Amino acid sequence: MSNDVIMTIVKVVVILAVFSALAGFTTYIERKILAFMQRRLGPLHVGPFGLIQILCDGAKLFTKEDFVPQHANRAIFMIAPVITAATAFIAMSAIPFIPGVIVSDINVGVLFVMGAMATGLYGPLLGGMSQANKWGLLGGARTAIQLLSYEVVTGLSILAPLMMVGSLSLIDINNYQAGGLSSWMIWSQPLAFVLFLIAGYAETNRTPFDLLEHEAEIVAGYATEYSGMRWGMFFIGEYANLFSVSFLTSLIFLGGFNDLWFIPGAIAIILKVMFLIFLFLWTRASWPHVRPDQLMWLCWKILMPLSLLNVLVTGIVMMV
Repeated sequence: MSNDVIMTIVKVVVILAVFSALAGFTTYIERKILAFMQRRLGPLHVGPFGLIQILCDGAKLFTKEDFVPQHANRAIFMIAPVITAATAFIAMSAIPFIPGVIVSDINVGVLFVMGAMATGLYGPLLGGMSQANKWGLLGGARTAIQLLSYEVVTGLSILAPLMMVGSLSLIDINNYQAGGLSSWMIWSQPLAFVLFLIAGYAETNRTPFDLLEHEAEIVAGYATEYSGMRWGMFFIGEYANLFSVSFLTSLIFLGGFNDLWFIPGAIAIILKVMFLIFLFLWTRASWPHVRPDQLMWLCWKILMPLSLLNVLVTGIVMMV
């Protein structure tokens, strides 16, 4: 076995281990931040500052009874969570997290990551359709509507930055912004940044766009009849996508892993990702849910026309 194959396997194992652990730790951080913003205490009693609560939650997921409902389609019901988790981690294989840490540097990295993440919609969709439960079916239907709609906005929003860079490689996009803070794409494409971030909220099922499992309307949506580790795999995939979107935003708009003043590039991109994840959590604590019709109205009547306009204006400016 060649050294390249061994290094690739090591990188895959490390990424799987690190981001699976980070998914659990992010749930703890989310609960503490939301508690602080809502004047509550959050996890407190299990271990110092409630840190061992993460291990308790993990133990519960692994030991909780994992059953398949009587009238569900067994094969599809069992494979749906695997699709969600697998596609989330497959998307990570083309993301350069820090300098030198990337599983596969392909020249269409953006296209690959977005395609893999988009394929993840089949997990909640099939999971909801396989249940003999109207709430699961409604959650699955909302999955198809929401994720497919906002995939259009995501693709169109980054089209203008890609026109400027002239490449689909995430490494090339990162290198395009190597000139320092003033060369960040957010200054030349602020509208694209806002559109991409809003679409990211919808694609990762985050408040105010968490309609796939809106507890007040459809119980737990596509996850209503799931339990144990199968239920956990849906949310490991969701948090993995949260990290993927944060890294993509940092790489495309916020200078990537280039050095920032005296801060090394590896630390700089981690700080950017931490800020973006905090922004996701802050939004959850601040904004109410939107209705499904409001979500579609925002996508097709506001965001998509704006993204097309941004592409048109960028093209005209580049020609002039």
